Amino acid sequence: MKYYELSNHVSIPAIGFGTWQTPSDEIGLNAVLSALEAGYRHIDTAQGYRNEEMVGRAIKQSRVTREEVFITSKLDNPNHGYENTMRTFEETLNRLGTSYVDMFLIHWPNPLQYREAWQQTNAETWRAFEELYEAGKIRAIGISNFRQHHIDELLKTAKIAPMVNQIRLCPGDTQDELVAYCKEKGILLEAYSPLGTGKIFAVPQMQQLADKYNKSIAQVCIRFSLQNGFLPLPKSVTRERIIENLDVFDFELEDADMKLIAGLTGCVGLASDPDKTPW
Repeated sequence: MKYYELSNHVSIPAIGFGTWQTPSDEIGLNAVLSALEAGYRHIDTAQGYRNEEMVGRAIKQSRVTREEVFITSKLDNPNHGYENTMRTFEETLNRLGTSYVDMFLIHWPNPLQYREAWQQTNAETWRAFEELYEAGKIRAIGISNFRQHHIDELLKTAKIAPMVNQIRLCPGDTQDELVAYCKEKGILLEAYSPLGTGKIFAVPQMQQLADKYNKSIAQVCIRFSLQNGFLPLPKSVTRERIIENLDVFDFELEDADMKLIAGLTGCVGLASDPDKTPW
């Protein structure tokens, strides 16, 4: 596994195993166990996924020590604000069965119930993040689904800048201006839904590229993420695909093909506007 280095010098595995929509049952448990067995050392979950307990159980049942696994979770939308963050973070630790998480993110910048005062609420939330970080309960703090104006507002009061922004990045949805802004700020981009929530498998150009490189469409997508400097978070509950999605370090996409993939605008839809999300 290759690694990125965050702005605070913490190392983070270059590919994470996503668990969005992964059930908190034996199917989900076996998926995370398969990922750890295959060599993933970065598991991404969230309070809102309702599967933190399952992820923690899988890590305990695996042959991998806690220190070897980079665990990310995210603050759910109803839990913004200083007090809510502090309280529900402890609940996350309890569900995961750990004394710390490697990374904690604000999942969305502008939840519906805080929409009239999202700037202040994010500032209070981030203050809690900073305290938890300084107390050693979180090794890296970051954000998710934040656009530039959300980050600009956060930086007005933040003592510590976000180390990661986890956003939707996939073929045809590359959010170039936001990516350039984050890179300039030293914020690593994590790519969720790097396979376009499965819609990418119906795109003919991607099948042609897969045939050209003798790889799967999923492997081409993940390689596309890596060559852009993103950290992809592919997900699957199928053991063979879980293994396959990690086998992406033995080939390189040509520049022309990178441009082709980026130029498939809207082929799997586009990221939703976080200021208009109805939750």
